[in-house]
Amino acid sequence: MSETSPLDDADLDLVAALQMAPRAPLSALADVLGSSASTVGRRLARLADERLLRVIGQVEWPMLAEGNPMHIWVATVPGQARQVARRLAELPEIPFVATTTGRADVYCSLHATRRTGARELLMHRIPTVPGVRSAHTELVLRASAKSDSWRLRRLGEDQLRALGEVADPLDEPATAAGFSAEELGAVELLRHDGRASAAEVARALGINRSTAYRLTQSLLRRGLVRPRVEIEPALLGYALEVVVELHAAPGAIQQVADALARHPSARYVSIVAGTSSVIHHGVFRDEEGLAAFLTHDLAALPGITACEVSVMLDVLRRYWIGREDGRLVVAD
Repeated sequence: MSETSPLDDADLDLVAALQMAPRAPLSALADVLGSSASTVGRRLARLADERLLRVIGQVEWPMLAEGNPMHIWVATVPGQARQVARRLAELPEIPFVATTTGRADVYCSLHATRRTGARELLMHRIPTVPGVRSAHTELVLRASAKSDSWRLRRLGEDQLRALGEVADPLDEPATAAGFSAEELGAVELLRHDGRASAAEVARALGINRSTAYRLTQSLLRRGLVRPRVEIEPALLGYALEVVVELHAAPGAIQQVADALARHPSARYVSIVAGTSSVIHHGVFRDEEGLAAFLTHDLAALPGITACEVSVMLDVLRRYWIGREDGRLVVAD
């Protein structure tokens, strides 16, 4: 990916608006951005055609698998990190893969459909990937922040207020159990296209439009599917991406996780079981921003006893979507 971003200011404004209201009608987005619906539509189509942006549906964990995700750090044979990362990115149970500096050569997350599948991956399939020397795993117990909550901060208060009025309402998250085939079908459609309309859902599932609308709105309101913009942070000016492992006193773990979830860098914050207490996956504009986070923001949080930083060198896969020079791989 070149040093110059292919996105201009109007593109960045559109990304910021979509992050606030991913399913907002083009007319609403145009009103907020001071443009026309046709111009916004063309701009959005161009970003999608150039494989820079895609609106997807982030699905709640229980709808995807039996257990919670895991963080995995993989040490490789010297010179084999890229090859190992590519092999891991081919596994359907691995939604995120990156080469890194720090404690290991490759970082990935694992989300197996069944617990037995997770055991097989951890005990056999991953250790036997050519070039793997060892792997360290941390189990996610609870997420305090997920990627749909990260925002590009460039819109004014009036714009944010207007977008909030057209964003899909969110009730208390529901327990993901006992869903019909139609509901699961709608989830799968929204997972790949977070802006899918009721008409598109109706055609795909062979149901009437009113039923499809109620089905879609129910999934969105209950937070079982959370539409979000999928785009590489580097394209938005956040070239430095890190995973910070934090050790905290037991009584401070939840407080630390909640505070980090509110930090503007937070893309994913989780309480984990392992050698760490909290893991913070964050993005920063540059090294100075990361330095300020480590020396000032973390220092202000009581209870933290140690931290370890892994810097992303190259992200090969994010939320099951492949990456190539910062662009989304369509056939994933």
